[in-house]
Amino acid sequence: MEEVYKLDLLQVSCGNQAIPTATVRIIGPDGRPSESTSTGTGPVDAAYRAINGLIGVPNQLLEYTVNSVTEGIDAQGEVTVRVEAHDRTFVGRSADTDIVVASAKALMNALNRAIAQAPREPQEAWSNP
Repeated sequence: MEEVYKLDLLQVSCGNQAIPTATVRIIGPDGRPSESTSTGTGPVDAAYRAINGLIGVPNQLLEYTVNSVTEGIDAQGEVTVRVEAHDRTFVGRSADTDIVVASAKALMNALNRAIAQAPREPQEAWSNP
C-alpha cells in the first residue's frame, strides 16, 4: 500500500503537571509538509488530534492496543488501531521503541488505507459530437 501521507515529525510534551501537547508534521501527497499542534487527554490523544486535523479524514477510533514485541530496555511496542471511516473499518499497525511514535504511525497507516479505499467521485465523460 502506498503511503499518501507520511509522518515526518512527532514531538510530544506531557507530565503529571503539564497539558499533553503534540506537534506533528506530515508530508502530503503533493510532497509539501504541513504542521499542527494539539492538546489532548494524553500524548497519544494529542498526537491523534493533530494528525486528524492535518489529514481531514473523518474517523472514529474503535480499538487501540499495545503489545511488547521484543524484550529489554530497548523493547519495541507494537500498536494496532481500528478506525471507522467512510462507513468501513480499517486496521493500522506500527512498532517502535517509543509507543507514542508507534501510535502515530499506526493511525497514519489506518488513515492511508482509508484514503486508498475511499469512494471516488464519478468522473464525467465528455465526448465531441
